[in-house]
Amino acid sequence: MKMTKLGIMRGGLAAVAMAAACAGFAQAQTYPAKSIRMIFPFPPGGPTDLLGRAIAQKMSDQMGQQVVADNRPGAGGNLGLELAAKSPADGYTIVLTSPLIALGPLLYSKLNYDPFKDLQPLSLVATIQNVLLVHPSVPAKTLKDLVQIASKSPGKLSYGSGGVGTTTHLAPELMKSLTKTNIVHVPYKGSGLALIGLMGGDVDVLIMAVPASAPQVQSGKVRALAVLSDKRATALPNVPTTKEAGFEGLEVPIWYGILTTTGTPKDIVARLHSELVKALTSAELKERLTSAGIEPMHSTPEQFAAFIRSENTRFAKVIKDAGIKPE
Repeated sequence: MKMTKLGIMRGGLAAVAMAAACAGFAQAQTYPAKSIRMIFPFPPGGPTDLLGRAIAQKMSDQMGQQVVADNRPGAGGNLGLELAAKSPADGYTIVLTSPLIALGPLLYSKLNYDPFKDLQPLSLVATIQNVLLVHPSVPAKTLKDLVQIASKSPGKLSYGSGGVGTTTHLAPELMKSLTKTNIVHVPYKGSGLALIGLMGGDVDVLIMAVPASAPQVQSGKVRALAVLSDKRATALPNVPTTKEAGFEGLEVPIWYGILTTTGTPKDIVARLHSELVKALTSAELKERLTSAGIEPMHSTPEQFAAFIRSENTRFAKVIKDAGIKPE
């Protein structure tokens, strides 16, 4: 039987498609064939470093290849995200992100990567609860008391933060937006210094992570009014949530997720996602993280992508209302 040119072309295309499918299958079967780099866009030390290294170690044990921690701080965290965005789309580079992935486009006028186009979400991995603190001299025993004081005396109270654009800055601004109050912002170079400022009475209010502030609450050096979460903090069981305190929409945890480079083959994305879920649901890792005040969690890649978009939308209004200009 004679083969027409069209038939030969169709046969050739089918062969190419089959070869590509086989190559993709073979790639998935052999992945990972070498170590995987996990970029941390922040300096070593602290709860985020502990979180990333704990996940990296568990994934290494599961996958039979090393997941290597690579701290790449700089440009407010954008350097690490940019490195991941511009890495080969082969599944050998992943990045641990904070809320920066959602807030970056709102806070920086020029990024060298597009967080929505250049990075493929894999899963949310953890949250750390925040708590609203006041100096003991502030005559507020509840969150409603604080709002009443701020309403009666606009601009009299001040709040500290770990720097412009951080969760410690944006969470109080969300509170101000929701309660229509005026509390003056005093930025510090890090939340640890802001906590020292609060204990010294230099500022009246501070919102920061529960693990770092719980000892100061328990010693009476600061007073906790509400946890910015949908459930109470294990370390501060007597402190109500913001919803219990009478305020809806003031849940602001510090959340973390892991992404890889956009264009990574779907089967490798699926493998990385399954390994993350396996690690995050293991009793060993859960115990290690919860003991440090970190709550492990997981999501589908699609849920994580939608969450990033929703956080970007939520804080766009907060940033605009607060007059925060992109750097």
